[in-house]
Amino acid sequence: MRQCYATYCLNALFCFFSILSFGQSPPNILIIHTDDLGYHDLSIHGSKIYQTPHIDMLARQSVSFTKAYSNYPRCVPSRFSMMTGNYPIQNGSVPDDGFKISNIAANKSFIKTFNKIGYQTAYFGKWHLGDEQSLHDFGFQFSFGAGKAGSPISYLHPFNVFKGKGGNKKKPIPDVDAVSTKGDYLTDVMTNQAIKYLKQHDPSTPFMLMLSYYAVHQPIEAKPNDIEHNRREIDTTDFGNQPSYIEEGTGRTKMRQDNPAYAAMVENLDYNIGKLLAHLASIGVMENTILVFSSDHGGLSNDGYNKRRLATSNFPLRAGKGWLYDGGIKVPLFIKWQGEFKPRIEDTSIVTLMDIFPTLLDATANIDLGMDGKSMMPILYSKKKWKNRTVYWHSEKARPKNTGDTKSSAIRKGKYKLIHWFESNRIELYNMEKDPYEKHDLSNEKTKIRTALLADLNDWKSKMR
Repeated sequence: MRQCYATYCLNALFCFFSILSFGQSPPNILIIHTDDLGYHDLSIHGSKIYQTPHIDMLARQSVSFTKAYSNYPRCVPSRFSMMTGNYPIQNGSVPDDGFKISNIAANKSFIKTFNKIGYQTAYFGKWHLGDEQSLHDFGFQFSFGAGKAGSPISYLHPFNVFKGKGGNKKKPIPDVDAVSTKGDYLTDVMTNQAIKYLKQHDPSTPFMLMLSYYAVHQPIEAKPNDIEHNRREIDTTDFGNQPSYIEEGTGRTKMRQDNPAYAAMVENLDYNIGKLLAHLASIGVMENTILVFSSDHGGLSNDGYNKRRLATSNFPLRAGKGWLYDGGIKVPLFIKWQGEFKPRIEDTSIVTLMDIFPTLLDATANIDLGMDGKSMMPILYSKKKWKNRTVYWHSEKARPKNTGDTKSSAIRKGKYKLIHWFESNRIELYNMEKDPYEKHDLSNEKTKIRTALLADLNDWKSKMR
């Protein structure tokens, strides 16, 4: 039974100590969140270039969702949605530069709730929702390498010194240079610091640790030996008749995974995740740790009026970061709790990143804070399927110069997905079960469905204003 906030703390603590009395411990929580990693950037999801054996193994040991979505195709709104459990559209607009902690009531903070029920909470890596103080105001008791920065100035030590030509306006990443030396690579440093924290952690209390890697966001920088290895592999790859680019929106979509530096970044990320998981196993906490792996949105595969060096291809998904086609919003999502969740591919239920924290709070304390996001526990225990769930997107922070997209909204209801470019009043409709790569627009064929979905979408948007 769910509790209202006025009584949940006492009941949750009672539950907490009751579990201890039976000789068990509440589960630890480890969230591994990646940046700009596309759904098809993993070899288990079909990449022929990027080798990700450790992430692949985690996927096989988890409930692996094939219909998981970010709630926005860009960093800040997507992370806002995940951390708050709500749609990123608030009072009619989308946050694009952090948010005010004061706007989040104490009884609606997931992290403060975890603190109250006895967890030690820590955050490593990309925050991008405000400064360090905002992260601690949000509830995290410890942080490393987190602040306003949306991406590193450099992945190569010194990390806050620009290595390219021209100027740099990026925010520095705190903490990282003080614990690093010449030759260090940022993704390695983030992993090592998370492991250091776990080594020093008091085992008598559960931890809730979120490791939010800056990888594989730009700048596209990797270790020279890793780049060379991937260059040789790509040079011998036959891409057949697949074009390098196709026209999309105001720019191009990259159609080949042929960037050796990006491939090296993905594989270094995979190595570090393997290292982190091996440490959990070595200290004997893997069996009682809930593991969550995901990405904030699709990979960077598109440019706009400004041509740029593109990182990856999301093909066969359409488009990428910034777009409401599935290339921009479909994400990998693996959830593992050894002995509790039966490993399998969950290819029916529609889930989103805003469901993650409601799920974790439900799993640990049976608490519902009443957010837009829903607990996935019934799905994880194979008790329910969310085949006909309705979810929405509203992308008003378009970047036609950089990623080729224009302002749009979307709705996914069961098997149908409608995208509405509201400034030009252009509509596209797809049957995602028959046409997962969004090639055949049904808007002129299924007019009743188009009308109903558009009305539903507009009604949702009006309620968010």
